[in-house]
Amino acid sequence: MAGVSRRGGWVRWVVVALLVVPLAELLVILQVGDLIGGWPTVLLLVAESALGAYLLGREGPATWRRLQAALGAGRMPSAELTDAALVLVGGTLLLTPGFITDAVGFFCILPPTRPLARRWVLAAFRRRVTVRVVPGSGPARGPQRGPGPDDVIEGEIVEE
Repeated sequence: MAGVSRRGGWVRWVVVALLVVPLAELLVILQVGDLIGGWPTVLLLVAESALGAYLLGREGPATWRRLQAALGAGRMPSAELTDAALVLVGGTLLLTPGFITDAVGFFCILPPTRPLARRWVLAAFRRRVTVRVVPGSGPARGPQRGPGPDDVIEGEIVEE
C-alpha cells in the first residue's frame, strides 16, 4: 500500500504542474508583452526556441558520444546517462513556448549549468532508491548465518 500512496503523490504533482505551469507561463508572457510589446515578445519566444533547437542539435550528439565512450571503456555511465536525460528534457522545454520553461531548459542543457542540475537529479534519485536494510526486519527463511568466504555479495560503489 505504501507504493500506491507514493505513486498517487507523484501523479498529483504532475497534474498540478500541468495546470500551474501553463498558467504561470501565460502570466509571464503577458507581463513581458506589456513591458516590451506583443510582436517583440513573440519574436523573443521564437528566437529562444530556435536557440534551443540549435543547442539540442549541438549538445545531443556530444552527450551521445560521451555515453558511448563510457560504455566502450567498460565503466558505469551514470553521469553520461543523467546528462543525456537532462539534454532531452532541456531541449523539450526549450522547444515549448514560454519563458519559465525556457529558463529551466537552458539550465538543463547548457554545459556550465548542467553539472549542477546533474547533482540535483542524482541526489533526488539516490534519496528515492536508497534501500535501508535493518537486521532482523526481513522474513526469516531457513538457518540464518553470515556471509562465508565463498559467498559473493553484490553491491555498487557510490562516489560522492
